[in-house]
Amino acid sequence: MDETTHGALIESMRAAHADQVLAVYQLGIDEGQATFETTAPTWPQFDTSKLPDHRHVALGTLDGTPDRLLGWIAASAFSARSAYAGVVEHSVYVHPGARRRGVGLALLRALIASTEAAGIWTIQSGIFPENAASLTLHARAGFRMIGIRERIGRHHGIWRDVLLIERRSPIVT
Repeated sequence: MDETTHGALIESMRAAHADQVLAVYQLGIDEGQATFETTAPTWPQFDTSKLPDHRHVALGTLDGTPDRLLGWIAASAFSARSAYAGVVEHSVYVHPGARRRGVGLALLRALIASTEAAGIWTIQSGIFPENAASLTLHARAGFRMIGIRERIGRHHGIWRDVLLIERRSPIVT
């Protein structure tokens, strides 16, 4: 899918995007509110863990430089069990300099389109309660909170809660 939205071109993620994808991922990790991870994976680790048809990037101008990666979204299988074939877990990261420009919502819409076209009925994720911007973004894209996993993991020595969110497709039955 190649689509221009809010001044950003949304297209399928390719290996050519690897360095910028991992750099944006690391920026999100460094902020401390996006994930339990402490360092971005290598490209081969990232590449093998994400579903090829459900990875998108937003490209545009950042800090006056064109053709920069503004953000990315990717999904992985929730489970290898056949009963969960229509459930994926996703991550979305937007470069700090590209926030509040509609990039995150455009990426979520691209993921929703690709997953629904593939017959996927549920997109889910876990978000730290302190990540208000991500919760607001996901609510705008039709996600709802389904539960709280209290003190599910330690992050820099501190127990953290995770809010479970999901979006059920209204068209995949």
